[in-house]
Amino acid sequence: MTTPTRTYRWFPFVTALFVTTLVISNIIAVKLVSLFGLFVPAAVILFPVAYIFGDVLTEVYGYARARQVIWTGFFCNLVAVIAIWIGGLLPAAPFWSAGSFSTPQTAQQAYQAILGFTPRLLAASFAAYLIGEFLNSFVLAKLKIKTAGRFLWIRTISSTIVGEGADSAVFITLAFAGIIPTGGLIQAILSQWFLKTAYETIATPLTYVVVNTLKKAESEDYFDRDTNFNPFATS
Repeated sequence: MTTPTRTYRWFPFVTALFVTTLVISNIIAVKLVSLFGLFVPAAVILFPVAYIFGDVLTEVYGYARARQVIWTGFFCNLVAVIAIWIGGLLPAAPFWSAGSFSTPQTAQQAYQAILGFTPRLLAASFAAYLIGEFLNSFVLAKLKIKTAGRFLWIRTISSTIVGEGADSAVFITLAFAGIIPTGGLIQAILSQWFLKTAYETIATPLTYVVVNTLKKAESEDYFDRDTNFNPFATS
């Protein structure tokens, strides 16, 4: 089955919001915060929103459209990473790179500390994003057929459990295996998994509002009965 060719009024807007939440999440993830006694990246306040948009995209427009947006988000994030990396390599102005801001730390050092990326963390982030998002979309699309379009809350929560679980496990393992003990890895995975899943569960009423509004506005409620679920398919 080919990718739907209909033109949707709100599809570009939802895509833009999805990409924005993804890029910003990766920037603010450098800060670790304490929530309910758990230490997690600051991105936990925003990254689950990307999964909510992923649910909305799949539920309203279908898996093929969601696949387009997932890859769009991936390449947009890649552009942001490359731009930040090049920005760090460019020669700094003398007055900017000298110690300033009432501390001996230079602005260049601050830039690298906050915006600098390590290859390992980048690889872990990109792999976790793709695996998690595609699993989330796949599970939701399949469950929509199984439930005949009923029980949206079961689909969104179930797909989140699978997608966020895979995302957390892949990222934490690839990024920190060999650096922190196995017990710490498991705790970090479970902490992120729980918080992200709880986040989307709490946001379920909002998901209902957005999905129902878009279905009415777009006159669309797509079922992926004959869809090619290959993440790399172009049609």
